[in-house]
Amino acid sequence: MITGKNFLGNKRSAKGDKTYNTFNPALGLKNDWIFYEATQEELDEAAELALEAFITYKNISSERRAGFLRVIADEIEALGDLLIETYMLETALPEGRAKGERGRTVGQLRSFADALDDGSWVDASIDTAQPDRSPLPKSDIRKMLIPLGPIAVFGSSNFPLAYSTAGGDTASALAAGCPVIVKSHPMHAGTGELVATAIINAARKTAMPNGVFSNLNSSGIEVGQALVKHPSIKAVGFTGSIKGGTALYKLASERKEPIPVFAEMGSINPVVILPSALEEKGAFWANQYAGSIMLGAGQFCTNPGLILGLKGSHLDTFKTNLGKDIAAMDPSCMLHPTIYDNYERGKDQAITQGGTTKLNITSSKASPYFAEQLVLSTSGLEFLKNPKFHQEVFGPFSIVVECENVEEMHEILTTLEGQLTGTVLGNKEEISKYSKVVDALTQRVGRIIFNGVPTGVEVCPSMVHGGPFPASTDSRFTAVGTNSIKRWVRPVSYQNWPKDLLPDALKDDNPLKILRLVNGSYSDSKL
Repeated sequence: MITGKNFLGNKRSAKGDKTYNTFNPALGLKNDWIFYEATQEELDEAAELALEAFITYKNISSERRAGFLRVIADEIEALGDLLIETYMLETALPEGRAKGERGRTVGQLRSFADALDDGSWVDASIDTAQPDRSPLPKSDIRKMLIPLGPIAVFGSSNFPLAYSTAGGDTASALAAGCPVIVKSHPMHAGTGELVATAIINAARKTAMPNGVFSNLNSSGIEVGQALVKHPSIKAVGFTGSIKGGTALYKLASERKEPIPVFAEMGSINPVVILPSALEEKGAFWANQYAGSIMLGAGQFCTNPGLILGLKGSHLDTFKTNLGKDIAAMDPSCMLHPTIYDNYERGKDQAITQGGTTKLNITSSKASPYFAEQLVLSTSGLEFLKNPKFHQEVFGPFSIVVECENVEEMHEILTTLEGQLTGTVLGNKEEISKYSKVVDALTQRVGRIIFNGVPTGVEVCPSMVHGGPFPASTDSRFTAVGTNSIKRWVRPVSYQNWPKDLLPDALKDDNPLKILRLVNGSYSDSKL
């Protein structure tokens, strides 16, 4: 049942008088649920509970934390149709998308549980003492990763499950041993409350400390700002706009004790089409990219917003086919009136820049919040001289750039901001021939794709979902996959520590049976 209240640990609370509703964009109506915005008093209580819980939770065994994550996954699945129906009422996304995202969410939780079972994520390393070393003896030094403390997580607008209340940020932080306070996204607060209920139920069933998880409602920015500034919070996870992410980053850096903000933000995900792709499979790639641009009404952080090709008849044909394929697709409802309005402003700004050609005939709207898709074409020179073309338009939008030559294509890539993904279409021989272009693209992205589309992020240890700023605030880390746990930990060295008092991961007999770096060689054996 959705109550609209906040979760302060395992207690529901509604002390404030500021309320709001979520919105059904397909119907153009507010949903019936009323949500109570968290007060400063409630925020303080959640933060204090989290800090108190951390004292216990950081020392709970990996085995028990893994069990906690698995029960969260079970509890989310047990919500059944209620979760799917609520998701759809708050987003207008179809049932298949809702169920697919639920599957991804519980899959992430279970993958982190598996990583905890394996145990090697702590990066244990041991350099044993050499007391007879000359000219100076060597101390016994051992290192591992330990959790930072309570984490603030901001739910995203476009993934109400996989990047929100129990999404990757929350799952990885809980796996690391960090309590989590979620600032629920106001566009899908009902979905968030249901998932929060599942987490709280799992915490009770697995005897986790009260305060290991809290969920705060907010329709504005004040609660989020106060959460980031709270001294109990030790790091922040955010998925959203460049404006929002950089604002939180600035707040966190201005604290008396600055803390890291791991924000995954904007990206136009450039695509480089090499000659063979247009000559051999131009119509195929036009169709594939029409689908990628339109997927989910373009509301993906990996939407291909920039396509670069070399000027010529093959690129002309590709553009014609892309425009026809886009025009043949029905428009889709966007997640919220605010997102729709932002898309319309960004699209209109792009059209009015001049030097562009519209490639598709826009389909008629099916309702007030159904986005009219748009693909533009411009020259490399126009793109280089107009930075507005470099900005993300969040929705079913892309721009095709005609490059005069390889040198101009290379120049465009070197002027781009950091991106989540970059894609190369062609054959493997061209990778060497156009190595300068490929290298320039690689330097700007966190994931480089060959002969594919950027939409779709596989959850696995090898995935990097991040990139140079402003794709993310720290390109050394990923927001997806089990390696995302590294955001919520820090290394600590134990020098000449009594061996029986060392953490299990660093003890001589290796009771956890994990892989460790011992005197320069990896081993899971005892010392």
